Amino acid sequence: MITLHGAEGVVAEGQACAALPAHGTWLDLDDPSEAETALAEAVTGLAVPSRAALSEVQNSRRLNRRRDAFYLSTPMVAFRDDDLTLRPLGFVLTPERLLTIRFQPLAAFDTVKARQAERDGPASSVETFLALIEELVDRMADTLETTSDELDSLSTRIFTFDTSANGKARRDAAAPKRRDLALRRLLRAIGRRGKALAKLRASLLGLGRILPYVAGEAEGWLKPEEKARFESLRLDVSSLDEFETRLSETVQFLLDATLGLINMEQNNTFRVLTVVSVVGIPPTLMASVYGMNFKHMPELDWAWGYPYGLAVIVASALVPAVYFKLKGWF
Repeated sequence: MITLHGAEGVVAEGQACAALPAHGTWLDLDDPSEAETALAEAVTGLAVPSRAALSEVQNSRRLNRRRDAFYLSTPMVAFRDDDLTLRPLGFVLTPERLLTIRFQPLAAFDTVKARQAERDGPASSVETFLALIEELVDRMADTLETTSDELDSLSTRIFTFDTSANGKARRDAAAPKRRDLALRRLLRAIGRRGKALAKLRASLLGLGRILPYVAGEAEGWLKPEEKARFESLRLDVSSLDEFETRLSETVQFLLDATLGLINMEQNNTFRVLTVVSVVGIPPTLMASVYGMNFKHMPELDWAWGYPYGLAVIVASALVPAVYFKLKGWF
């Protein structure tokens, strides 16, 4: 889909964009077809990079200048829990025009489009470009704040894993299957947050490279207030990058803590198996002794020999069981 926007909001859509009025400063290509790409190139005289070109990772490919046109690209997330896929986002910026090439819906774009219809909305290509970056940065900040709250909640669940329940609830939670399921859920939740942070970091790095590049290369045709906005955005991205780093460290810490709980659960299982095997050895030994086929065994002539043998076997099992119980092994 191709739409043309300006100081009055939506100027034209589809083939109507062929008539490019002066106040139509922003041409937005949302998952464009070949025909729409050709139309954008025809009316602007600018080359529209393909999705493959926007997906390249070399810095020279993501940031380059052709005369007065800046060709910029960065991976971008959609800021939705059900879609964490990184897709390329491209900008072609000139003093007169801004082209955006994207392959997913972004709420930041809808917000800027609504602002353009207002009296004091962004009018020029640079103002629109800055407004888009500001909205993207704001959404990254909101997502990081939400992720921070979610990690705090996960931290509470992990470090109160054995103490949050009481009475019957604790006994139910002590069931191996329930504990195993709870730990699996914790691991999946931590993994989802870690994956989301990795995607956000890629987007932050992309924007963090674009801002100083454009501010430095386009210094000649930027207004003083626009330069100040570029610097403010650069500082915002830098602070978000530091915040994301701390959250990634928290994710690793919670992952280590959860794996520690899993190791403790495994140790408990092996401890129970050890106790069972040790408790079972003395009865086996006693049964083996009285199962030997010797002719002269005093107990064979006793009237109470059989109950005596059973009592010895039971006692040989109870003694180590009581001992391990007193030691707190189970």
